[in-house]
Amino acid sequence: MKLVLATFPLVFLLLSCGAPTPGQVASWKADEWGHRPGPKGFTTVIIDAGHGGKDAGASAHGQTEKLLALDTAKRLKRQLGGKVRTVLLRGDDTFIDLDDRVDRVSGKDGTILVSLHYNSSGSGIRGPETYYWRVDSHGLATRIQRNMESVSPAESGNRGMVRRRLRLTRNPDIPSVLVEVGYLSNAAEAKLCADPNYRERMAATIARAILDQQSKGDAGTGSLPKPIYAPPSRPTDPPGS
Repeated sequence: MKLVLATFPLVFLLLSCGAPTPGQVASWKADEWGHRPGPKGFTTVIIDAGHGGKDAGASAHGQTEKLLALDTAKRLKRQLGGKVRTVLLRGDDTFIDLDDRVDRVSGKDGTILVSLHYNSSGSGIRGPETYYWRVDSHGLATRIQRNMESVSPAESGNRGMVRRRLRLTRNPDIPSVLVEVGYLSNAAEAKLCADPNYRERMAATIARAILDQQSKGDAGTGSLPKPIYAPPSRPTDPPGS
C-alpha cells in the first residue's frame, strides 16, 4: 500500500503527459511497472519466437508452433530491416526458459518486446489474439491486434486483445506484448498458417503496427487502461491468473 500511495502522483503525471519524441528516446528508461503512455521513437525491437527446442508448443493438423513462430519471427525481422534495430531472442530451434527470456530483455532502454506464438484450443475457435499487461504496452497491442484482424479472413470465439498477467507481459521492465497469430487447433486456420504467404502478410502487418507505434506513440489507440499493481507472474500461478 505504501508503494501505491508513494507512486500515485508520479503515475498521474506520467499518464497525463505525451509519450517521448524521437529526440527524447534517451529519457525512455526501463521501468518496473510501466504505468505510463506507450513508447514513441524507440530504437530497438526484440523479437521472441515462442517455445523452441524441447518445448514444441501447440501441435495440431501437421503444424508445430515452435517452427511457425521462428519462421514468423524471421519474417518480422526482415520486414523491419533498415527501419529499426531488431534482435531475435532465438534464431534457431533452441529452448530458452521463460524467466531467462525475461532476464535477457529487461534493463534495455529504448526497447520493446514482441513475442510470437500460435494458439490451440477448441476446434471451432480461430483468429489472432494479442496479450498485454503494462499500461505502456496498450497502444502497441491495440495496433497489432487491429492490423492482424485486417489480414485474418475469419474469427470465431477468440479473445481478441486481452490484458493478462503472463511472464512475458508482466515481468519484463520494457513495453511487452505476446501475439497469437492464429489457432492451429482449427483445421482451416492451421492450413492458412501453414502457408508462407499468409505468414509473410501477418509479419508485414505486425511490422506496420510496430512502426506506427514508433512514429506516433499512442495516438489513435484509445484511452489508456488503469494501472494495476500485481506481483510478477510465476510458473506456480493458477491457470488464467
